[in-house]
Amino acid sequence: MESALYPIQNKYRFNTLMNGSWQFETDPDSIGLKEGWNKELPDPEAMPVPGTFAELTTKRERKYYTGDFWYQKDFFVPSFLQGRDIFIRFGSVTHRAKVFINGHEVGQHEGGFLPFQVKISDYIKLDQKNRLTILVNNELSEKTIPCGTETVLSNGQKLAQPYFDFFNYSGIMRNVWLLALPQIQITNFKLDYQLSNNTATINYQIESNDNNTEFKITLLDHEEALISTTSKDTGRLTVKNPHLWQPNDPYLYKIKIEMLQNDKVVDEYTDQIGIRTIKVVNDKILLNNQPIYLKGFGKHEDFNVLGKATNESIIKRDYECMKWIGANCFRSSHYPYAEEWYQYADKYGFLIIDEVPAVGLNRSVTNFLNVTNSNQSHFFAAKTVPQLKQVHQQEIKEMIDRDQRHPSVIAWSLFNEPESTTPESYDYFKDIFTYAKKLDPQKRPYTGTLVMGSGPKADRLHSLCDIVCLNRYYGWYVAGGPEIVNAKGMLMDELNGWQDLKLNKPFVFTEFGADTLASLHQLPDEMWSQEYQNEYYQMYFDIFKKYPFIQGELVWNFADFKTSEGIMRVGGNAKGVFTREREPKDIAFVLRKRWR
Repeated sequence: MESALYPIQNKYRFNTLMNGSWQFETDPDSIGLKEGWNKELPDPEAMPVPGTFAELTTKRERKYYTGDFWYQKDFFVPSFLQGRDIFIRFGSVTHRAKVFINGHEVGQHEGGFLPFQVKISDYIKLDQKNRLTILVNNELSEKTIPCGTETVLSNGQKLAQPYFDFFNYSGIMRNVWLLALPQIQITNFKLDYQLSNNTATINYQIESNDNNTEFKITLLDHEEALISTTSKDTGRLTVKNPHLWQPNDPYLYKIKIEMLQNDKVVDEYTDQIGIRTIKVVNDKILLNNQPIYLKGFGKHEDFNVLGKATNESIIKRDYECMKWIGANCFRSSHYPYAEEWYQYADKYGFLIIDEVPAVGLNRSVTNFLNVTNSNQSHFFAAKTVPQLKQVHQQEIKEMIDRDQRHPSVIAWSLFNEPESTTPESYDYFKDIFTYAKKLDPQKRPYTGTLVMGSGPKADRLHSLCDIVCLNRYYGWYVAGGPEIVNAKGMLMDELNGWQDLKLNKPFVFTEFGADTLASLHQLPDEMWSQEYQNEYYQMYFDIFKKYPFIQGELVWNFADFKTSEGIMRVGGNAKGVFTREREPKDIAFVLRKRWR
């Protein structure tokens, strides 16, 4: 089941992390269920959680393992938790999971980048050892997101073939908790803000598993109660002279929700919130009714040895680098990140374009090379589309339910570089946008990123977007090296075409960049050199100032990251402004001067 509330601890709620060393075993022939691996793994090895096996092996077949695999861990539930609902909560399991307790299946989840929890109260033994087992599968298809396919090698091994340009890391890569919650419990809450005449109105909607309750809502500032009200599940708070949240002053209040039954508190949840508004008016993005220009990055959850495994030291280091360089924004390309990223962003003052894992909806990882306005694989005419759409919508709902309270989240990205020039693609995404726009009480802008070749004459999706986001690589994949003089004209021709449409919408460049080796310097500059990366970016910056509707620049990428092997990649994608170890390339100092 969906799990939108991050675990906290108080007199009503208990949790403990289950991270550490787990048992692990691959199941290439998918015989585990038939042979009872849900009760005991026959020949397991130790595996860290959070972690990903692809980064921890010295064997190629393990690094690229595709198929079923299992995790198992014994745990103890003390009797003082009796009378509470007991859950296991996963920050994510990539890409799908079936969960067993003491051999019994208790739940399953599709989607590898959002949290879920399973109730285990009826299957555990108090004051005794219990066994948690998870059957995981990391195969890619066109029925789920992200999309891809697979092949079978001559030795019989399955090999995933992503339609996307990052490594298909998989496993239990985020935190796992044991939760003990009151049987009558708060399950989520949603907030919306209005600003007028130095007054903020906070509209709230509380969700719970019991309709016969009331809620006491208290807003606190530095632990001092500012205002309190009691109501059913909806209501409002009014704050005079609010201290607004913004990038250079990310001020956070605390909200406390007490669930009342017969005037007795039966559950309580507290969280930090930031009062701010975000909206699009004409071709401007307004934060707290003031225009803001987005400066920053596309990113990945990616680091050496960790892969995509959650590590708060990496989060801290990345945000310190982003503060140093003067960034104010990033896109969670190409999936929702671990919840800790958003908590830190709330405190640091970073803006996030939050992206659902809808990447690879075009049958080609090299679709970004196409600038002929013909990215028409008719992906959305396939028989798999109805199932894909159902999964896509569910993951949008889970993302918005989880992240809608974060002041750092300013927009929802519903796709990355899909097929976008066919009638079928418009019909598909029209339904996706209609569905998504019902979910966010703050009505943040909705967007998605357009692949090269999806230009002003061919693209069919920009009319759905509140912000038009472009991924463009003129000067790298197209007209690179000495042809960069042509690249400038090609980019301006496209922007002139967008300008002629008079859309009256803000545009944000969500990807543009050039692969660069930190060790390579050349005169005259050549592709892959630091000098060429500097020239490439300067070309874009010179052009941006000619088009007032451009309201943001998110360079690709924050740091070098791992991809599948290929002739275009040496150890991964090297477009980082920082190395994979988070050390600056020359371009970092250029951006720091520009952004600060």
